[in-house]
Amino acid sequence: MYPADLVLPMKAELTDKGFADLTTPAQVDEALKQSGTTLLVINSVCGCAAGAARPGVLYSLTGEKKPDHLVTAFAGFDTDAVAEARRLLAPFPPSSPAVALFKDGELVHMLERHHIEGNPAGAIAANLQAAFDEYC
Repeated sequence: MYPADLVLPMKAELTDKGFADLTTPAQVDEALKQSGTTLLVINSVCGCAAGAARPGVLYSLTGEKKPDHLVTAFAGFDTDAVAEARRLLAPFPPSSPAVALFKDGELVHMLERHHIEGNPAGAIAANLQAAFDEYC
């Protein structure tokens, strides 16, 4: 598990922008079963989370269409919450960072680490904005 002094500033990059911080399995269940659209970010300490995932997610929210709900859990820190999120992300294997869009409790779009790693934030944003256009 990562130390809080390392993780909290990285969490704040999203929570300071309106993302609900999911720290328990019950919070994950409740958040992902909401009606409407919910964007889930499995946050991480890795470089691709810092350089592409978090900035790309935030940039994606500047478009016309956006999800109704924004939530996040941190891999290697919110371990039980992330385990529950990964259970609900099946059949996708565990991945961090990862970004998922749910509509009325159903997973409709998924970005795994291999979609994020090596791509610029703008590409992540464009991918998510296309999903928002379709589902939000």
